[in-house]
Amino acid sequence: MKAGKTDPNLAAVISALKAESRASGVGIWRDIALRLEKAKANWAEVNLSKLERYASEGDVIVVPGKVLGAGELSKKVTVAAYGFSESARAKIEAAGGKDLTIMELVKEMPKGTGVKIMG
Repeated sequence: MKAGKTDPNLAAVISALKAESRASGVGIWRDIALRLEKAKANWAEVNLSKLERYASEGDVIVVPGKVLGAGELSKKVTVAAYGFSESARAKIEAAGGKDLTIMELVKEMPKGTGVKIMG
């Protein structure tokens, strides 16, 4: 028997992502939901230095896990993640970017066009 997630907020996000994927036929939301269903030890933890290295100006990036504040960010990017460290949030905003929850991104871009997964 498989145990589900015990965090009700996380379970709601996973359920909403799967429902959105079924409703709109967009596979990216299901992919992110499946990544969030994994054990937290296997979640992505992306530092700002990785965003700086691999993201381009204006990119929309989803991190199915947490964004950490190590490194610097000089590009204006939109980053959606399940969680952010306080320093990561401050540095993204200081660079002119946006930090969103995954569900806020789903509402802004329901088709998922141009969204990149990092992590």
